[in-house]
Amino acid sequence: MAQLFESFLKTAVAFFGILVYTRILGKQQISQMTFYEYVTGITFGSIAAAIALDREANTGIFLWVLTVFVALNYFTGVLTVKSRPMRKLIEGEPTILIHNGKILEHNMAKLRYDMENLMMQLREKNVFNIADVEFAVAENDGNLSVLVKSQKRPVTPADLNMPTRYEGIPSEIIVDGEVVYQNLKQNNLDEQWLIQELKKRGYNSPKDILYASLDTDGNLYIDERRDKMPHMTDVSD
Repeated sequence: MAQLFESFLKTAVAFFGILVYTRILGKQQISQMTFYEYVTGITFGSIAAAIALDREANTGIFLWVLTVFVALNYFTGVLTVKSRPMRKLIEGEPTILIHNGKILEHNMAKLRYDMENLMMQLREKNVFNIADVEFAVAENDGNLSVLVKSQKRPVTPADLNMPTRYEGIPSEIIVDGEVVYQNLKQNNLDEQWLIQELKKRGYNSPKDILYASLDTDGNLYIDERRDKMPHMTDVSD
């Protein structure tokens, strides 16, 4: 019983340690998986796993090691923000792989890029012909940014000198049956208006709704918890 409690305690320390330190490091650790972030992420997880799994480990020492590692990581993050040369040294630089339809083999070799990988990433950007590419840039996080030649891009309203109106993004009004009152207030609406709109559509309570949003034109989108579709398409085998 004591061993189970000790394991539970170590796991809890590791869990909350990761949770707190990840919040301190911010979103960069999960949003930008550069080579540096990848390595630090693995090391971070390995130290936390050692706290939880190693029965002979001194939890205090491992927690201190984790704290020192996070502090160094945080300091490095601040340094890369303030110093561009240091940022380039630690995180690397974007590299051009295609310029005006021409593959730059020396840059491909430098990054150990092969043609199969390049073509796969181009197809993911809906580009199937290298001749259509103005620039293809390998980013620090491993993604490929592609700029298609101007004559190959879809026509936009700006190309036709057509005026457009502001679209904005919809406001979440109900999420998982809970009313987002702040968004109602931002749209100069109240709960009474929402209840009336729901009743017009046959719903008695926000609890019946999985998700509801309001676009900039005032249209209310509603998705109920229980779908009542007469026929649902099954795309599985």
